[in-house]
Amino acid sequence: MRMVYGLLAAVSLTACAPDNREPDLSADHGEKLYLQKCAACHGADAKGGSAPDLTTLSAQNRGIFPQNFVMSVIDGFNRRDHPDSVMPEFGNEDLGPTVQVEDGGATTPTPSDLIALAAYLESVQR
Repeated sequence: MRMVYGLLAAVSLTACAPDNREPDLSADHGEKLYLQKCAACHGADAKGGSAPDLTTLSAQNRGIFPQNFVMSVIDGFNRRDHPDSVMPEFGNEDLGPTVQVEDGGATTPTPSDLIALAAYLESVQR
């Protein structure tokens, strides 16, 4: 029984430990993540497949890339209560160390891989 408590304590401390990886916010890193996690449904070129074309997000938003919306969809926050959503909630996975993102004077801790994925998707807009 003592070993179980020790193991639980170690797991709890590990879960609270900071992520020591260096955040990579680049579109290049985002492309690697995209190919691993998204290309199977959205296509290697992000133009669709069995899922929506992701290269027209800016065009659908009056020429402005909707970064916050895109990150909330990837994370799952913007789809959480939608019963027809078939896209996985990637926010339940490890999305890298968090970085502080400033928006309108407020800062929000945001996973670095989420930012990198959005940067890649912004880079493929037509």
